[in-house]
Amino acid sequence: MTIRRAVPDITTADPVASSGFYQLLGFREEMNLGWVVNLVSPSNPTAQIILITKDAAAPVNPDLSVEVDDVDAAYEAVRATGAEIVHPITDEEWGVRRFFVRDPDGKVVNVVGHR
Repeated sequence: MTIRRAVPDITTADPVASSGFYQLLGFREEMNLGWVVNLVSPSNPTAQIILITKDAAAPVNPDLSVEVDDVDAAYEAVRATGAEIVHPITDEEWGVRRFFVRDPDGKVVNVVGHR
């Protein structure tokens, strides 16, 4: 399995203010769905930050997003360990297939693949 990127997910009450702050550091908005904003470095597009108010489809906000080339294989590997699946594998309306899993320290990881 190949990791394509790993991105911190920052919960924010004010995505506009947070986005403005990170743009001061050189990031630009790549995607904005209102409840989630993806910021990227123009010179290194794998350097990213995700700002999130409340996840539109999952019961909790993730702490980290990991994009993989085969989300189904990742799901089966994680599930086989007995790790807590927080949000089941789902095809989301915004073009991703993902699931959330809790790591051993209690952090919620959004494991995602683009369709």
